[in-house]
Amino acid sequence: MSEGYKLEIVNPESAFFSSESVTETVIPAYEGEIGILKDHIPMISFLKPGIIKVTSQSGGKNFYAEDGIIEFKDNLLSILTSSIFDLENYDKSLINENLKNAEKELGNQNLNDQSRYLLSQKVDVLKSIS
Repeated sequence: MSEGYKLEIVNPESAFFSSESVTETVIPAYEGEIGILKDHIPMISFLKPGIIKVTSQSGGKNFYAEDGIIEFKDNLLSILTSSIFDLENYDKSLINENLKNAEKELGNQNLNDQSRYLLSQKVDVLKSIS
């Protein structure tokens, strides 16, 4: 019997990441960070900007995602996102550029509360990884 579950991360360009032996995934959701282990109850949630932490039998991986939807059902975790990158192989200048743009947008007085919240989350996470 397998100790883990299957994880699939998909972005518009491709199947970004896939593993059959994930033991835990920590997701940055609107409800807070959600830890998902094998046999977790079925769920659907939305991602906020943050770090997805994946632990598998072969080690750990961390990804930065800006948005998306997650679904966990029958020991399959699916993450659909429009913007994701591997923190192991990221371009620091790209992070700094995204941070600068997010801080500039955050200064816009016409932002609604939801946009302001998401931008502030993005700024905080990008600062932590730059």
